[in-house]
Amino acid sequence: MRTSDVTYLFDPLCGWCYGASPMLDRLAAAGMRVELLPTGLFSGAGARPMDEGFAAHAWANDQRIERLTGQAFTQAYRQNVLNVHGTLLDSRAATLGITAAGLEDPARRLTALKAIQRARYVDGRDIVTFAGVADALADAGLADVAAMLRAPDEHLLAADRELVGRGRSLFQRLHANGVPSLAVISNDMPRLIGSNALFGSFDNLVAHIEAA
Repeated sequence: MRTSDVTYLFDPLCGWCYGASPMLDRLAAAGMRVELLPTGLFSGAGARPMDEGFAAHAWANDQRIERLTGQAFTQAYRQNVLNVHGTLLDSRAATLGITAAGLEDPARRLTALKAIQRARYVDGRDIVTFAGVADALADAGLADVAAMLRAPDEHLLAADRELVGRGRSLFQRLHANGVPSLAVISNDMPRLIGSNALFGSFDNLVAHIEAA
């Protein structure tokens, strides 16, 4: 397989993005350079309160993702995240943590994303507050990133605005329907890979990328 560059559009609170994580690992292991761009889908105006109706909808959807991908959605997540009403579904803190992880090495964005996803969907931890995300990242061996998140400076905040802005711009340019979305960019011309390809066979995903 030839070396390729792909761009992955995501939100850290997106269950389908969590389901797609094993495919990202396989792409990286196969020699593809994968750039992660958050879109801010569930932050700012996209944040929403957690209530009983949303919790039931999310859990049903999560069970479908688990059956399709094998990614675990635990009872700890159900009880300590979905069923804690009155909190927000807000990816602002998690996105900032991912930005911080990639300041010196963009490849660390995937490490941070996976740590945050595991904290939420497996361990049932808080990843909607800055303190909660910082604790999860520190426990995953990213103490330097956690420290930045506990006291974000203007350099980090500006980098986050730029990164999310790039993600949103590409998302709109591709006319993507949602996240996760994958794109191949050649000669400044992005080509969207259908998200279904992230949930089929690896060989099929590679074929879609190489044909783009």
